[in-house]
Parts: sequence; C-alpha cells; structure tokens
Amino acid sequence: LPVPHPSEALAGGRLTVDLDAIAANWRTLSENLRDGTECGATVKANAYGTGLAETAERLSQEGCRTFFVALPEEALHLRETLPDATIYVLDGLFPGTAETYAAANLRPVLNSVPEIEEWSAYCRTANTALPAAIHIDTGMNRLGLLPEMFAQVMADNYLTGPFTPCLLVSHLACGATPDHPLNRIQLDTFRAATADFPDIPKSLANSAGVFLGPDYHFDIARPGISLFGGKALDPGANPMSPVVCVEARILMVRDVAESKTIGYGGVETATRTMRLAIVAAGYADGFMRRAGSSDKRPGGFGWLDGHRLPIVGRISMDMMALDVTDVPETVARHGVFVELLGPNVAASDLAIYAETIDYEYLTGLGRRFHRRYGPLDTPEGRS
Repeated sequence: LPVPHPSEALAGGRLTVDLDAIAANWRTLSENLRDGTECGATVKANAYGTGLAETAERLSQEGCRTFFVALPEEALHLRETLPDATIYVLDGLFPGTAETYAAANLRPVLNSVPEIEEWSAYCRTANTALPAAIHIDTGMNRLGLLPEMFAQVMADNYLTGPFTPCLLVSHLACGATPDHPLNRIQLDTFRAATADFPDIPKSLANSAGVFLGPDYHFDIARPGISLFGGKALDPGANPMSPVVCVEARILMVRDVAESKTIGYGGVETATRTMRLAIVAAGYADGFMRRAGSSDKRPGGFGWLDGHRLPIVGRISMDMMALDVTDVPETVARHGVFVELLGPNVAASDLAIYAETIDYEYLTGLGRRFHRRYGPLDTPEGRS
C-alpha cells in the first residue's frame, strides 16, 4: 500500500513525476511498433517508482489497455484503479490463489506445469474457460516452459482444454545489446515454438525489443523502463523523455581546507580549498553508496543552475557532499534544492558510477521524499 509522503517543508527532498511525459513516451513507443502491434505497459514495482495508480490511470487515458505487473498484490491494486483493463501477472499463479485471480479478472502468466495444472483444475471445477498466458523459455533460463515441454502441454487437451490460452510470452535476455547473437536465437526459437498456434496472440518485445525492429514486435509489446525515461539499448542516444526529477535540500555549505578528508572513511582528500554543499539525500533514499567518490575514482554528480556538482566522498545514509566551489554563493546556499536525478542527471548516467542499471535507481527512489505530480519545469535553485 502507498505510504504517506511528508510535506515539502518537512522533507529533505522532493520527487516530481511528470505523468504527461510518461504518456508521451508510451506514444513514442507505440509509433515505433509495426502496424497491428498493440503497445501495453509494464507497471510493476509501483510503476518503476512513479506510482502505480497515478501512472496507470494516465496511461489508460492515453489509450493503453493492457498492463503487466509482477505480483498478484500489485494486480489487485491496479484493478481498483482500472476496472476494465486487461491485467497480466508475470510472476504467475501463486498456489491456492486461482479463485482470487478469477474474482478480480486477472490473467496469470503460467510459467510451469504445476501452475498450468492448477489453473486448469480451477477452470474445470468452475466450468469456466478463463484466460491465461503461457510463458515459453527461449533462452533466459529463468521462468517459463522449455519449447519441448510447451509443445507437450499444448498437445494435452486435459491440461489446456479447460482454460483459454490468450497470450504466448517469452522474454529477451540480451535485448539491450542489439548485436548480441542470443536475440536472434530467442526470436527464432519463439517463432518455431509458436508456429502451430497462429490464432493465439504473442508477445516477445520488452522496451529493448521495441527498438530491435518489427521482427520482434508480434501482437503486443510490453515496454517498461522506456516508459519511465530509462535507456533501453546500451548503445546510442536515449530517445525517451525524462519523467522523474529528484531534488534534495542543501542542509549546509561549508569550507574544507586543502589536504582534509571528507566523509566516512576519509576516502577522498581535498586537493584545494573547497566549498561543499551537504544535501539531505543518501542511500536510504535510493542514492547508492557505490556512486560516491574517492581519491582513486570519481563518483556521480548533481546539478544546480547550470553547474555540474561532483559528489565528494562516500554517500552516507541520509546525506552526501557535493562540490560547489565554483558555484556562486548566492546560488548554492542553505535551503536550496539541488537536482540529483532528472533532466540534467539521467538515471543511466548515475548507474554507470554505481555499477548498476537505471532500473535500480528508479525503483528505489522516494521513500522519504515529498512526492508531487506535474511537469519537470521547477526553476533550478528555487528554495
């Protein structure tokens, strides 16, 4: 369930989500799909940190009709917001929950023979051919049926006859790397496995798959990270609009003499007299400790009034230090908000310093921030 967020005056930072930018990204993705391919939306993990109810409602207004979540609990919350949407549960059918799925009109993505057996048994008992997707593992080696087992299951009318297979799904393991040979292997495997079922819709493309070209699009795409401004493909520019801006309050501006160390562990030493802005955000707010800096390696950065502000020293639980030596004192001052992620600080850029991916940044943000919805047009430096 959503937790209340503090007022702006009482929060160390604020998180702005631009729902119109999410809708614009969905339109961009839709326009990149071949004719006849539906653009769904993957809104798991609280819509990648942007707010499940708010984001799903805006996407529905834009024309999205099919949504994918990970967990049944997420699906139930989503159903409260969108009573008529098609909702798939990617993590499958949890034991003993078929009646709950059916009552809420949720579609499990059946990932194993035991799940198929349980859904089939429930449908047989209820005398209702309820819809469900079936997941084929084409090379991820995570969830799903291997192609040989999928063929056996589909040939067994006792297993599949009582319900309606409404979608055949697989998932790309290396889609972010367009030239990776596994992409073509998975595509060919998926085509071969599903060739005998031309009337059942199919889905292979996640965000990366949308940009791999029409061969990967099939009947429905299910983008996630790209909706939220993330970078789907490793090479090239990111065509998506940013949708989130995180700003943290400057708690103090202080001078540090040359040769003094900064922060826990004394891992970074001032090479000149420095001015540091101590801001109210740390790893408890999703800003990963690995993105801190030391004498041996640079770290991430913030942004204020056209100035790039390098992180200095380790990121601690509740705060971090930013170098504002070259920023006018009238700009970097107590109470001013500094951008830590947003139009000038991409999550994919921060992820490089933290040795992770932008997914982890987006889904981990905002537990203590004041949350608001609107355009990302906050004037820089406004206190």
